[in-house]
Formats: sequence, C-alpha cells, structure tokens
Amino acid sequence: MRAVVQRVRQAKVIVQGRVVGAIDRGAVILLGVKDGDSEDEVRWLAEKCVNLRIFENDQGKFHFSLLEIQGEILVVSQFTLYGDCRKGRRPSFTEAAHPTEAEDLYEKFVEALRDTGLKVETGVFAARMEVEIHNEGPVTLIVESVR
Repeated sequence: MRAVVQRVRQAKVIVQGRVVGAIDRGAVILLGVKDGDSEDEVRWLAEKCVNLRIFENDQGKFHFSLLEIQGEILVVSQFTLYGDCRKGRRPSFTEAAHPTEAEDLYEKFVEALRDTGLKVETGVFAARMEVEIHNEGPVTLIVESVR
C-alpha cells in the first residue's frame, strides 16, 4: 500500500457537484492499493499515518501527530499511485490491485482510521472526484508499506 499524506488546513471532495467529504485541520490521505496487499499492510499503514509527527510545536519542529492534535482525515482512493511511467508515455497500472480487492482493503483502511476515534471522511471509491486541498506548509509525505 502506498499513501500520500498531506497536512491540510481544510479539504473536501466533490462528486457530481456534491460535497461528499470535508475536513478541517488534519490530513488528506491519497491511498493506493497494490496487487497482493493484505490486512497486515492496512493495519501498519493506518497506524503509521495517524502517528506521523507532522504538526509543529511552538518552536516550529514537527512534534505532534494527528492523534495528538485530534486532527481530521480525508481518505481518497487513488489507483494512479501505482502508475509505472518508466516505459513509453502512457502509465501502466499493472501493479495496482483489482478494483474489487482494492475497495475491500480501502474500506478496511478507513475503518482502521475510524477505530482511532478521529473524524474520518472519504471520497467515493472509483468515482471521478474533484479534490480541493489547502495544503499547510506545504507538508507532503509518501508512506509505503514494506512486504
């Protein structure tokens, strides 16, 4: 699994002109599921994301996590995170999980985040979405499970 974690002041997802998920201070997590990923990756990645110390203290040092600031999370599925651009001009998505498998693990990832007690909003799996992100910093990290 691969996550792009962006610290935000606010963010929202719009599908067919309707806001389906919106958050204030916290993080947007763009989530890609790789073929062969399992619930082990789900648990590890969820734990890692909520505990990343990406929020600053009074001295400007990254010191606080989403859990510590009670930040909000917006999760957006994004199979394109597994786009392979090494050959040609069109990305190959052969490393991405099949949509049925990916949706199941995406939902389990969202549930694992919700189990922390934080507010978690989502986009709509496999929908065409507009994602509005007010990145703070900017702070953007790539977190990937290792198997």
